[in-house]
Amino acid sequence: MRTRRSKQKRNIKRSNMSNSNISIIAIACIVLFSVMLIGSVISDHTTNNDIPQQWIPTDEDIAYQDSMWVIVNQTSLEVDTIKESIDHIIDRLDELQ
Repeated sequence: MRTRRSKQKRNIKRSNMSNSNISIIAIACIVLFSVMLIGSVISDHTTNNDIPQQWIPTDEDIAYQDSMWVIVNQTSLEVDTIKESIDHIIDRLDELQ
C-alpha cells in the first residue's frame, strides 16, 4: 500500500512540475512576443519621418472633376424627375380604382 501511495504522490508531483514548466514557457513566449511587437511599433514610428506629399491637382484634373460633378448633378435631377413622374402615374392609377 505504501508503494502505491508513494507512486501516486510522485506522479502528482511530476504532473504539477510539468504543468508549471509549461506555464513558465508560455509566459516567457508571451513576454518575448510582446517585447518584439512593441519594439517593431516603436521603430516604425521613429524611422518614418517622411511627410507624404500632398496631391496638387492640375488644370486638367480640376476640369475632369468639374465635368464629373456636372454629370452627377444632371443624373440626380433626372432621377428626381423620373420619381415625380412615377408618383404622378401611381396617383392616376389610384384614381382609376
